[in-house]
Order: sequence, then C-alpha cells, then structure tokens
Amino acid sequence: MSGRLRRAGGLGGGLLVAGTTSDAGKSVVTAGICRWLARQGVRVAPFKAQNMSLNSFVTREGAEIGRAQAMQAAAARVEPTALMNPVLLKPGGDRSSQVVLLGKPVGELSARGYHAGRQERLLGTVTDCLTELRRTHDAVICEGAGSPAEINLRRTDIVNMGLARAARIPAVVVGDIDRGGVFASFFGTTALLSKEDQALVAGYLVNKFRGDVTLLEPGLDMLRSLTGRATLGVLPYAHGLGIDEEDGLRVSLRGTVRESVVAPPHGADVLRVAVCAVPLMSNFTDVDALAAEPGVVVRFVDRPEELADADLVVLPGTRGTVRALAWLRERGLADALARRAAEGRPVLGLCGGFQMLGEHIDDEVESKAGAVEALGLLPVRVRFAVEKTLARPVGEALGEPVEGYEIHHGVAEVAGGDEEFLDGCRRGAVWGTHWHGSLESDGFRRAFLRRVAADAGRAFVPAPDTRFGALREEQLDRLGDLIEEHADTGALLRLIEEGVPEGLPFVPPGAP
Repeated sequence: MSGRLRRAGGLGGGLLVAGTTSDAGKSVVTAGICRWLARQGVRVAPFKAQNMSLNSFVTREGAEIGRAQAMQAAAARVEPTALMNPVLLKPGGDRSSQVVLLGKPVGELSARGYHAGRQERLLGTVTDCLTELRRTHDAVICEGAGSPAEINLRRTDIVNMGLARAARIPAVVVGDIDRGGVFASFFGTTALLSKEDQALVAGYLVNKFRGDVTLLEPGLDMLRSLTGRATLGVLPYAHGLGIDEEDGLRVSLRGTVRESVVAPPHGADVLRVAVCAVPLMSNFTDVDALAAEPGVVVRFVDRPEELADADLVVLPGTRGTVRALAWLRERGLADALARRAAEGRPVLGLCGGFQMLGEHIDDEVESKAGAVEALGLLPVRVRFAVEKTLARPVGEALGEPVEGYEIHHGVAEVAGGDEEFLDGCRRGAVWGTHWHGSLESDGFRRAFLRRVAADAGRAFVPAPDTRFGALREEQLDRLGDLIEEHADTGALLRLIEEGVPEGLPFVPPGAP
C-alpha cells in the first residue's frame, strides 16, 4: 500500500485534520489515523506547524516539541523529531509566549507581536519541514489548531488553511457532537472560508457521538446537500482515552481526575495523590503514570484543606515558577506543605515544583523578579540561566533504572540532603528532581510508591505487572480502532493518495 501513497516528485501524501473548535478532537483523530496507517504498513508521520502548549517533550536530538506530537509519533511508530512541530508557543501568561523554533527557544513575543508579522514569516520554515517529512514518509497527517474559520487570524495563518494552501493538501474538519451544534459548526466553518480555502475542505468527521447513528443520518444527508461534502465517519464517544494533553491554559483542573484506574488496589489500601494545580502548570502528564496504577487515586487541588488526606502531594512543573510560588503562599498551600514536611509526610517536586521546594531562586530570565525566597524544604538554590536545558537523562534511583527528560531554565545547586535523587535530592519525605517522565519507568515507579506508602503509613502495594508503556500502546491501538471501524478509510486513503478532489462546491457567503 505504501508505494501507492507517493506523489509526483517523490513526496508522500498529506492530509490536514482541522476542527470546528479547539478541543474538537483533532489530536485524537490525527493519532488514530497515524496508528491505522502504521498498521497497514504505511510509513506515516504526524505534523503540527504551530502548537500552543505547556506540555512539551524532548526528542533524542535535544529538540523541544509538543507532547501531543510526541504521542502522535508513537502512534505512527516513528521517532519524534523537531520537524513534526517546527513552531511551539509556550504561554507565560495571557499576553505573551516563549517561541520555540525547530526545537530551540528564540525569545518571548506578545500575541500581537507574533501575529503582526513573525508568524507569517515562518510559513517558509513550516512548509520546508512538511516537505522534508513528505520526502521521507509515505504520508504525513497534519493537525490544525483551533478553527480554520478564525477569520481575524487568516492573513497570518500557517497551521490551518494557510498550510493546506501552501502544500496543496486536502482537509477534513472534525466536530465534537458532544458539545452540541455540530451541523451548524460544520456548515458555518465551511461558509466562513474563502472560495480558495473551501476548495480544499473535502469532508467532515463527527467525534464523540453517543447513541444510534441511524438517528444522525438525516442530518448528515442534509449537510451533504447544503455543502456538497460527505461526512467521512462518525466516531463514537470513547471513555478513558488517556492521551497526552496539549493545551496548558485550559479550564481549571480542580477536581479533575486524569484517567485514574478504577481497578481495586493490589494491597489493602488505596494511595491518594494530590497535585497542586499551580498557574501555568506544565507537563502535568507526569502524573499519568501514577493514575495508571491500580489503587492510586489522583486529583488536582488548589486549597490547603484538600492536602489533609493526601498520602502524596505533587508540585508539578510550571512556566512561571516565581508566580506559582506566590500563588502557593496566597492560598495557604505553602504553609500546608511546610507542615507536611515537618510531619514526615511525602511531597514530590518535579521541575518547577522542585525549584519551589528549594531555599532560594534567582530569576532574571523567566519572571525577572531577581532574588526570591523559596519554600525552604530542600537544600537547593536555583539560578535561572538564559539558555534552556533540554536533555534526555538516563540514570538510577531507589535501585531501579530510570529514564526521563529535562526542560528548564533553572540551574539547581544541591547542597546536602539525605539522599541524591535523579540529579536532585531527598530530605526527609520531601523529594525533588528536574526530570520529567521518570514515573513512566515501571520499576522505579513501584519502588517510589512503596517508599511513599511506608512514609504515609498506608498498606498500599503497587501491582507487580503494571507496564505503563504497554498501557499507552493499548490506548493508541484503541484510537486506530476508532478510525478503522467508524471512518470511511477508503475515502481517507483516496484523499491522502490523490490529493484535493476536483469540483468541491462553494458555500456562500465565504470570506473576503
């Protein structure tokens, strides 16, 4: 099959997965198409020209990309590279973001400054990366961002129809029917595009449908008569798809449980984990591996009372360490953490959380706040460097091998502690490290949870057979199954192989 998907000039086929809104399911559908194609023997790669996310990953060559693209690369069974996400925007607040270009930070820009010219100048870089991926793969599945019908941003667009136009690839539009209004969203999205953009929109995909699909068919038929475009699949609502999150500035995660496994504990007790939902929280996917353990209950919290019954409190990473530190103090969480440490109750700090647990922070880079006193729970002093550390460390802790990745400006000077811990340290029941992803190492995770359970006085026993990597593979296969079983795979293959269909009708009024 893979040979059929090569185009003239030796380029592989391409497809853009756009959406009626943010969080319509573009990431899931892109990953599902990648896994379905990979199972057919197609050499496929994911691509997202521009991504705004606080959840990122480090590739083997030391490049920073969005975690969603790393997840999609795993779905495609290929190694993630910077080519798959050439532009990554990491918000530092409501008005500015760090711009990461081809895996390396190149500066901070306001939203106005980015859209006023910088974004448009990046189109050549983006299309070059896509072309290179198409040279080395049979197919590239591109994920859009937000909606292609954001007409205020169309002039500088490099991730939706701007990309599709530049690369001459067809687009399918995904709509989340669980939100309601999916037919209006499909029609309105199409009708707000210019004639040239509409000529690339080849069909629709309904996501998160519950119930009898035959009840939907009259609406799908009417949509086709109104737009001249078919719906290429109705994907059912699937529970428990614990894939990596993309948007770090979404609604508050207070009270949210990220895919906690409902299986009973292996021992007599459950283990309760409270994650402090700090501002600009980044890489909160670190706790997914904890939630995958039978008997471990993970929740996000923002009040000191919610720490009272927690066996482990996690301070996650953040793009605003000093801001998050002030937030902890304002809410009384800093005092609650100090009491926990004094009582010998477990606390784990990851990256920015590790920095907050130290004694002192000198930051002239991220917040430009200068000298700031931290929580004083670990013997660590942190100085923020202009150059970002991007690494894939390998080591050992608690007698078990560990792999992880590092993304931080803070340089930690560790001066003591009871035990070294993944280039960080432990003092009492307080642990800290810059390493993300360490809890995905199964043996280490089990050893760490045994220590936590002992310190917390819980009769919790980690299950001996939980393999986080295998669970991730199962989730990716479920995404592939959704596409294979509920999408018109023949139509998708034709779009990837043959490109933009001829004669797609114009839906008025269109955009200027």
